Amino acid sequence: MSVGLIWAQSANGVIGNGGTLPWHLPEDLARFRAVTLGSTVVMGRATWDALPERFRPLPGRRNVVLTRQAGWEVSGAVVARSPGQALAGAGSQDIGVIGGASVFAALNDDAQRLDVTMLADVFPGDAMAPAIGRQWRRTSGGPDSGWLVSRTGLRYRTETWARAEAGR
Repeated sequence: MSVGLIWAQSANGVIGNGGTLPWHLPEDLARFRAVTLGSTVVMGRATWDALPERFRPLPGRRNVVLTRQAGWEVSGAVVARSPGQALAGAGSQDIGVIGGASVFAALNDDAQRLDVTMLADVFPGDAMAPAIGRQWRRTSGGPDSGWLVSRTGLRYRTETWARAEAGR
């Protein structure tokens, strides 16, 4: 089992605004689906609530919802009350942590991989991306310079990061 964090962020580090994505980037949604299909996705309750109802639970994935709200239950997902329970809810499947910001923070130390879509533009928002610190090494992505252009006109690039070995 491996744990990866997956998100899209604007140039100013925003990942959400008012419980929604402040942009529409179909290419990122397709990448998200490809990266998470067949795995377990771990999300906070607010992220679950922000998903369009027709996509809850996310199809083709085991859905685990991390919440502190006592008694909260939902059909179609495993409910976890702690980060440890959320990881255990995946069984032997790979895990994609999909947000929000507090769930990223809670599971950051467990992650071996980051799958990030970087947008070139600045967006207003109230939820920020985790910092990609020195413990991470970029392993792939593209383009290396410049930007891809979405069919919606947004400029973006993808990056995959792996946790660096200790002492490197």
